[in-house]
Amino acid sequence: MSSGGFVPPGFVAPTSLVTDRFRLEPLGPQHNEADHAAWTSSIEHIRATPGYPDGDWPPRGGMSLSGNLADLRRHADDYTRGAGFTFTVLDQVDGDVIGCVYLYPSGSEEYDVTVQSWVRADRAPCSVAPTTPWP
Repeated sequence: MSSGGFVPPGFVAPTSLVTDRFRLEPLGPQHNEADHAAWTSSIEHIRATPGYPDGDWPPRGGMSLSGNLADLRRHADDYTRGAGFTFTVLDQVDGDVIGCVYLYPSGSEEYDVTVQSWVRADRAPCSVAPTTPWP
C-alpha cells in the first residue's frame, strides 16, 4: 500500500469520467465557489440521504467560503497522497456542480472502500425520505 493510502504503490487514480449528462473530475480548490453554492442550497436534502456519512455534514448552519476551501484542499491532498479520492460531479452543459462522490478506506474489515455521494436537491430525480430503507 502507498504511504497513508489504501491503494498500491504506483496506482494512478482516474482524473475524469465523462458522459453525455455529467463529468467527474477530482475535487479541488478551483471548485470552491460552485461547490459551496451546491451543497449550501441542499443541506437538509443531503443530510436526509440514506447512508450519508454521520449526520454531521453538511453543517446545518453552513460554513464560510474559506472553511469550504480548507475542506477542498484537504480532499485534494488526500487524492494526491492516495488516501482517498473525491470527485466533483459537474453538469456537462453548464458546468454547475451537481454533487460529489467520495471513495475512502472502509472502517470495516469486510470492505476495502466506502463510497458515498450527494446530489443537489434541485438535480435529484426524486426526493428521498430519511426513513427510506437502504437496499
